[in-house]
Amino acid sequence: AGSQLKEIFDKINNLLSGKSVLTGGRTVSVTQHPQGLDFVYYKLAEKFVNQGEEEVASNRDAAFSIAVVASGIWEMHPRVGDLFLAHLHKKCPYSVPFYPALKEGTSMEEYQRMLGYQVKDSKLEEQDHFLKRMSGLIRLYAAIIQLRWPYGNKQGTHPHGLNNGWRWLAQMLNMEPLADVTATLLRDFLEVCGNALMKQYQVQFWKMMVLIREDYIPRIEAITSSGQMGSLKRLKQFVEKCLQQKEMPLPKGALQSSFWRS
Repeated sequence: AGSQLKEIFDKINNLLSGKSVLTGGRTVSVTQHPQGLDFVYYKLAEKFVNQGEEEVASNRDAAFSIAVVASGIWEMHPRVGDLFLAHLHKKCPYSVPFYPALKEGTSMEEYQRMLGYQVKDSKLEEQDHFLKRMSGLIRLYAAIIQLRWPYGNKQGTHPHGLNNGWRWLAQMLNMEPLADVTATLLRDFLEVCGNALMKQYQVQFWKMMVLIREDYIPRIEAITSSGQMGSLKRLKQFVEKCLQQKEMPLPKGALQSSFWRS
């Protein structure tokens, strides 16, 4: 509910502002240690990213409630935003977007970690699980760039607004696609952020969508094996439907104004 989110936001904001906060039965304050605030900034940013790869990965609609809190905290405490991007880019290089290249002298295990895979005891996580986590992270990022905390002063601009989404999309389309990964994340991003980008960029946005259909999807197709067609098919259908209807649907789970009265 909106009232619960406000409670969570206020508690985090109070903690970062140096006030005493009751948690787990004890009172804590960042002033209790000279590095207290730095530590809390770091851990909070890390927790936001973890929620992307865990909660949003298993419940896509959760992206918006987590993102609106993260966006508001970022606005009031810019350091959290810098650290959030650092954690996000490390866990999901595709959020830059960047595809690390295999360099001489880098072990295969190390390289897989650079690509965002979890490697435990030399065992690589399954592709499905990997894609699910990356989806969660991209969806959280795509939600943050379009949302603002409704109780803020709204005077300044968004600390990391929609122009970053436009840049991400443009850079993504300038890169050689990766089988499975590119199609999955492109669809995730468009599903969450497409409606906001359409409203902001209008004609330019539709040109970009035509480019995806005419030029980029065939490029993904060219490197996709028959066993990996699922994500490509879903992207294709989504883009086709939006172009036919000349409409980007409002994302599922988006917070309506009535939410804040709950």
